[in-house]
Amino acid sequence: MSFHRGIDGSDPISSGPIRGLAGEQEVRRTTRSSLLGAGTLACPLCDAPVALATARVSPADPLGCPYCNHTASVRDFLSLAAPSRPARVAVRVVHRALR
Repeated sequence: MSFHRGIDGSDPISSGPIRGLAGEQEVRRTTRSSLLGAGTLACPLCDAPVALATARVSPADPLGCPYCNHTASVRDFLSLAAPSRPARVAVRVVHRALR
């Protein structure tokens, strides 16, 4: 690849050497995602998969195991470790307005 620049020096701007940008340059993406990751809902005691009755729950909502009847908050049943097993869920962050 080559660049053609004036050799005669008639154009002082384009006849100088090619220079790079000074310092480092940071690139920020403007797209955002609310998806935190994929996880599995399973009982922390017996490891049985747990299904949700509603589409959305918060980490503090109560949840019960259908096999051993253990009850705790959703955050105790959630595992983000790979690989996810059956009873997969999408973990999303929801920004709510302050009241």
